[in-house]
Amino acid sequence: MLNGIIALLIFLITLFLIFSEKLHRTVAALLGAGAMLILGKILGFYSEVEAIQSIDLFTLGLLLGMMILVSILEPTGFFEYIAILAAKVSKGKPIVLLVLLGSITTILSMFLNNVTTIILIAPVTILICEILGITPSPFLIAEALLSDTGGIATLIGDPPNVLIAAAAGLTFNDFLTHSLPIVVVAWFTALLLLRYLFRREMKEEPKNIKVLLELNPKEALKDPKSARKILIVLAVAILLFILEELLSLSPALIAMGAATIALAWIRPDLNKILEKLEWGVLLFFISLFVMIGGLEQTGILRTLAEKVLFLTKENPLLFGILILWLVAGLSAFLDNIPVTIAIIPIIQSLAISGVNVQPYWWALAFGVGLGGNGTIIGSTANIIVASLSEKTRNPITVKLWNKRGLPVMLATLIVTTLLYIVAFPFFSK
Repeated sequence: MLNGIIALLIFLITLFLIFSEKLHRTVAALLGAGAMLILGKILGFYSEVEAIQSIDLFTLGLLLGMMILVSILEPTGFFEYIAILAAKVSKGKPIVLLVLLGSITTILSMFLNNVTTIILIAPVTILICEILGITPSPFLIAEALLSDTGGIATLIGDPPNVLIAAAAGLTFNDFLTHSLPIVVVAWFTALLLLRYLFRREMKEEPKNIKVLLELNPKEALKDPKSARKILIVLAVAILLFILEELLSLSPALIAMGAATIALAWIRPDLNKILEKLEWGVLLFFISLFVMIGGLEQTGILRTLAEKVLFLTKENPLLFGILILWLVAGLSAFLDNIPVTIAIIPIIQSLAISGVNVQPYWWALAFGVGLGGNGTIIGSTANIIVASLSEKTRNPITVKLWNKRGLPVMLATLIVTTLLYIVAFPFFSK
């Protein structure tokens, strides 16, 4: 029991360092993993072999593969191309522009890193708004909120989904059948609410429409040949994700295979690709896996699971709703990855105790995904658009986000909760 308490303290201190931002989250996680391994070795509850075995290579492979694909696609100018094309199609009408840019950002975020998508789409959005003489804030906020929402729909849409899928054994198709339908309804709810909240801004009279229509999207496409190739590889990868059970392929194998084919076919500068990869994120995940492995070895998680076991037996649906809203509240102020990491072991321990935890995995996915919309610091995408807006005449403030983002978060959570209640028997299978 003492070993379990020590391991739990290491885990909680590490989470505190991550949440408080006293250290970079990767540095904090590495310190926590080191402390877990050293004390585990001294006290005899954790070894190097067990630590290595606790690292989920399938999760890391999936993340690395998708990172490589995005890093190859980014310099081609594809993101800028579709943003300018959407602007031309809108003919300068603010509400049409909001819907098109929001939809494009959402679709990209379902299959690519939403942070990368926002980084590339947001500056083009600001440029388009400056040409039209309209306020960019509504479009930037909509892109961040809708990308966060859309990312919940697929296994590869958001890092927490990857973690949840690995822990629960969920497939790409599981997300398409369980998460996507609810996300579609939540997404439309968010879009309609944004249309209402920004009704004044949508009435702004755009200027220089002629200049906008004269923009040539093809000029933004720096390398159309490579863009076509990478899009073909991505399309095949997505098809294989859908067929993964039938073909007995893992998401990690598909992602790494697609990345390898893309590298061999396009032959980009490998050093530049390696520089763009988020190695800190991968180290962060490795460290968290090592810490969770130490917790599992002590048995402390099973003890904690037994403490909340009565709640699941008393009212499983209520427990699922509690998870959904609890993690949403935490994710509004904290990074959703450590929140996910903190909850996963508890759900796993409930499963060991014989509880049907399937519906709780989906509650966790919905909660961490939607909760980040609530505050300006709730997700990296929110922070990025707020930072970029500081260069404009109407920067996004905390007050503005609270008036726009928080209502969207609450509305989508309410809609998702109602749908979760209706679909609970389906989620329980």
